[in-house]
Amino acid sequence: MNDRQEVINLLQDLAQLCRDGQEGYRNSAEQVKAPELRKFFNEQSLQRGSFAGEIEQEIQRLGEADPKRSGTVAGSVHRAWINLKAALGGGDLAILNSVESGEDAAKEDYEKAFAEDLPESVQLILRKQYQSVLAAHDFVKRARDVRKAA
Repeated sequence: MNDRQEVINLLQDLAQLCRDGQEGYRNSAEQVKAPELRKFFNEQSLQRGSFAGEIEQEIQRLGEADPKRSGTVAGSVHRAWINLKAALGGGDLAILNSVESGEDAAKEDYEKAFAEDLPESVQLILRKQYQSVLAAHDFVKRARDVRKAA
């Protein structure tokens, strides 16, 4: 991926993914009952916002003066789905299932980015972020499995 605009477009998509994650985790923190999940979700929300900021700085470094700083329609729909599940009494397990689904999508999008020929500076940022996404996914999956077994 040698075209600068293609790299910027890919980074815009990832920044929007991170904004979706930021809002999704914030929304989920408001819905869950378990204090440890609320704390974790709030921490992840802050971290995803930080990730978006890092990517947006890289977009600016590549020459795009005003990167998009919003999420996606799909992210809004996913958050509405979480709200509906919570309203219908799905509880923490239903929310964890939805958060894990969001993390699966995030993993997939980062993995697609790694298949591209990106500048080394971009690769370093994305690999660090991806490790955090994997760790968050694993935490959510374990928390879900514990509640499912109970």
